[in-house]
Amino acid sequence: MPTVAPLDLDGHVVAAVFLGDTPVFATASGEIHRLDHGQKTEAAHDGLLTAVKDSASETLVTGGEDGRVLRMAADGSITELASVPRKWIAKVAAGPQGAVAYAYGKTAHVRLADGTVKEFAEERTIEGIDFAPKGLRIGLARYNGASLHWVATASPPVDLEWKGAHNGITFSPDNRFVVTSMQENALHGWKLEGKPGSDSRHMRMTGYPAKVKSLSWSVKGKWLASSGAPAAIVWPFQGKDGPMGKAPLELGTRANIMVTSVACHPAEEVVAIGYQDGMVLAARMADSKEVLLRRPGKGAITAMSWSRDGKRLVFGSEAGDCGLVDISA
Repeated sequence: MPTVAPLDLDGHVVAAVFLGDTPVFATASGEIHRLDHGQKTEAAHDGLLTAVKDSASETLVTGGEDGRVLRMAADGSITELASVPRKWIAKVAAGPQGAVAYAYGKTAHVRLADGTVKEFAEERTIEGIDFAPKGLRIGLARYNGASLHWVATASPPVDLEWKGAHNGITFSPDNRFVVTSMQENALHGWKLEGKPGSDSRHMRMTGYPAKVKSLSWSVKGKWLASSGAPAAIVWPFQGKDGPMGKAPLELGTRANIMVTSVACHPAEEVVAIGYQDGMVLAARMADSKEVLLRRPGKGAITAMSWSRDGKRLVFGSEAGDCGLVDISA
């Protein structure tokens, strides 16, 4: 079994990532912990709600109950990107060219590298935000669908409609699909090619026993792994119509124990699977082969990320039970 270096933190772990080669854990209390020649802690927010890695700059972008949006580098230095008093910043995204998006209420903001801020208003509360992988474009999840906005132009948004509450959004790495997670136990997808409004652009991914809270695209976007079931549900996206008419893979199935977090490997078609009892497995798409990375622990796994070389994995749980798994041996 791979070696696991454990770390015990106070409270819910919102993000576990590598910034460069430094493992970093962000907790709901607002503290960010770095394992850099010993454990170092920065008090970043008065209540942290969200944190995402900006892979282009190897930084962590965070939003909090204090209305602040911050960027933290691997050395622990913190830059304030925005401050909106009395607002909770629960949705952030990192984009190309140093852009960062954040949302509260019915308005999304995109802050460009030069400090310019652009606003995008919706008629409903914005529940999810993501940047497209190509071009400076954002997707916003909301009630009854999603909106796609070009940041640099005043052109009207593309509205992707589907009835129901959409609370998360992700673009495929090849920019061919956009997928939302829904309040009902389902995902919904749209093909970004073809005629607008044609039914062939809709993809319904249903049958989950619980809400999908974690999504991860495989390398090159051939697969989309998801939580929300007693297995990682992995949808095929290699065909021109994505998963339409195809059954998903079910990896790492465990009786009555839900998958709560998924993280695809940066180079291989392998997914790390975290469960509600704190266990972590890795499973391969090609043959469903499994490797146990960590035995059950305290609390459901809430965050996981691979290192750039794919030889190490960090994880954190809702109980602050964290660790670093080294699989290089």
